[in-house]
Amino acid sequence: MTAKAFISGCAGRSLTADEFAFFRDERPWALILFKRNIGTPEEVCDLVATFRDVLGDPDRPVLIDQEGGRVQRIAPPHWRNRPAARFAGDLYAEDQAAGRRMAWLHGRLIASDLIDLGITVDCLPVLDVGTPQTHAAIGNRAYAEEAATVSALGRATTEGLAAGGVLPVMKHMPGHGRATVDSHLSLPVVDASLATLKASDFAPFKALNDLPMAMTAHIVFTAIDKDRPATTSPVVVEEVIRGAIGFDGLLMSDDLSMQALGGDYASRAAAVLGAGCDMVLHCNGLMEEMREVARVVPELSGRAAERAAAARAARKPPHPLDREAAEAEYATLAERAGWPPAQA
Repeated sequence: MTAKAFISGCAGRSLTADEFAFFRDERPWALILFKRNIGTPEEVCDLVATFRDVLGDPDRPVLIDQEGGRVQRIAPPHWRNRPAARFAGDLYAEDQAAGRRMAWLHGRLIASDLIDLGITVDCLPVLDVGTPQTHAAIGNRAYAEEAATVSALGRATTEGLAAGGVLPVMKHMPGHGRATVDSHLSLPVVDASLATLKASDFAPFKALNDLPMAMTAHIVFTAIDKDRPATTSPVVVEEVIRGAIGFDGLLMSDDLSMQALGGDYASRAAAVLGAGCDMVLHCNGLMEEMREVARVVPELSGRAAERAAAARAARKPPHPLDREAAEAEYATLAERAGWPPAQA
């Protein structure tokens, strides 16, 4: 199936005539959904099916950010509310087996929610190592402030997702935990030494470098490349992500429309691909920007095409699950972890 090297959003709960024509003509590799795209389960299923029908590809990847906590695109009343990653981290601190089990069930139950809708990729786990200065944009999305805990719970979550037939995307490589500003609004700059970054921030990504997909961070690491954020830095991509971390899977940018990046959208897309990323991610569903991105993005080819094909091939059918029993066990573990917090 032919595809260009980008992932696109769309504006609403169904495709407009312009979006239909855009997807047919420009053939993005995948669609990503946000809250603006989520209605009833039936509406989501119809949107996903229509996207795939346009492209003539019944298994075209469809992505979502379904983490738990503040980042939940599907939510009540049609789907269950789930806790942020830090709750599993807190439980792990007192009982490692219970924390791992909570993380696995978290991934497995989210996968069940998503696969019922036809969504096959979740931008999870967040492998950013927290610090006392971590900006609230990450906050309790991070499992812990210890790299070993982040690695263990990130692995458990991905195994749960995989058992449910959903592919993971680890983020935000090579680490967002030291950012003290929100990359949605401005460009974070991290001055930590390379030795410090290798010992902590990079470690969970290295531990999970066998995963099929990862997302970059829009962050400048002055010890590596003082002029460009990781997303557009050939030095970070080649020497750190492909080199020190050893990741050889499909590498996508974080959202191109975040304010951490500068320039017009064609320039942003070209810089992402020029740095060595395989895939451009553009999320906001604004057609003018989508056209600008698509204009400069090439057909998937070479190693990028091979990585994209390998990622798709890594997804396996869901394993059987006693949903009621799993939800009950998960609720017990979440309660042990202090979720939901007591209401004032």
